[in-house]
Amino acid sequence: MRRARPGAVPRGTTERALTSVEAGADFDDAARRSAAGEDPTAGTDTRRGPGTADRTPERPLSRLWHITLCVSGRAAPLADVRRALEQLAHDHPFLLTSRYATDHAEIRYWEEARDLHDAAAVALRLWGEHRQSAQLPPWEIVGLEVIDRETYHQRIAEGYGPPPAAPVGVHPY
Repeated sequence: MRRARPGAVPRGTTERALTSVEAGADFDDAARRSAAGEDPTAGTDTRRGPGTADRTPERPLSRLWHITLCVSGRAAPLADVRRALEQLAHDHPFLLTSRYATDHAEIRYWEEARDLHDAAAVALRLWGEHRQSAQLPPWEIVGLEVIDRETYHQRIAEGYGPPPAAPVGVHPY
């Protein structure tokens, strides 16, 4: 089996496919059912034959996950860090906000994924996959938080969560 070099985009794909998980066609329906207290998987099964009790889901439901990614490393010029994070925001359009200093940054955004494992995997690849294209500093990931949309909104409502990601954009600490 031929291995691609690190950071290479597989033939026939785009870099966007490497950093985001597409929503299933049933994403909005599942969110509506979940908010209404109904089973979000209802209506996603297909029967294999008439009268067969064995059901197989067509595909897993997508959910929204709030990601906070923290990176740090050797100090870099502030202007270079800002420009790199602005390029990352351009390359990854779901980026909500970034805060930065000369030696660390925090990136917050929403990711759509089937489950926490998928969302975390995509988040952990984000910095490395965009390091060259956005000319990001050679920092390492030092923190990652992945929470579902309901938990994020519950934290905000109770006043103990992170402040809402506003203003949107790239800002110094």
